[in-house]
Amino acid sequence: MPDISTKNPQYVPGHGLLAGKGVLITAAAGSGIGSSTARKCIEEGARVVISDKHERRLAETAADLGVIGIPCDVTNEESVQNLIAQAAKELGAIDVLVNNAGLGGTAQLHEMTDDQWSIVLDVTLNGTMRCTRAALNHMYARGSGVIVNNASVLGWRAQEGQAHYAAAKAGVMALTRCAAIEAGPRGVRINAVSPSIAMHANLAKVTSDELLAELTQREAFGRFAEPWEIANVIVFLASDYSSYMTGEVLSVSSQRA
Repeated sequence: MPDISTKNPQYVPGHGLLAGKGVLITAAAGSGIGSSTARKCIEEGARVVISDKHERRLAETAADLGVIGIPCDVTNEESVQNLIAQAAKELGAIDVLVNNAGLGGTAQLHEMTDDQWSIVLDVTLNGTMRCTRAALNHMYARGSGVIVNNASVLGWRAQEGQAHYAAAKAGVMALTRCAAIEAGPRGVRINAVSPSIAMHANLAKVTSDELLAELTQREAFGRFAEPWEIANVIVFLASDYSSYMTGEVLSVSSQRA
């Protein structure tokens, strides 16, 4: 990977943008966008509950952040319903849901199995739908709420070996737009972020140095995003600063147009 030591951005401190809000974030264990979003929300004054399928990493992250962690498998409806119910109890109310759960992988379409296709769609698209559906019933009863989904620039742009992931993320974008139209009259806003490349430990494990270098070279800044840079935009969409935005997908990238 290229050396970006001279190009690191300066961390942005909190400004109380989510003061008093109850925030639930899925897939927040580890060191990626989810945990960075949880940390940023805490710094912005929110009460936070995190969730993840990986219970050991969830417990470690929750202890590090000083928050409650609730295990959840977003491919299981009973698990999702339990998450929403427990999170609402812990937070008092879920003001913000961040749907961060997603699963990637690399496979040429002509070699891809049904199982490879299905698991990526089930976690990334169906999981987002299940959590959104459960949260909407909670938020509709209160007449307010915000949902922020994590999409990807691959929902718009082609990349070899990513047909399943790109299809799932394009689905998340369409789900965001359609759900937002339904939810608007009920006081709920739904938007999405669409990152290009944010570096974290899990991505580094499953992606070759050669591909990471190639993807990084496409960025105008000549570097990948830090996870907290994506989290900053998620916080913006979760906050009242985006009060007139719904059904939007914000590209968080420095890719050349």
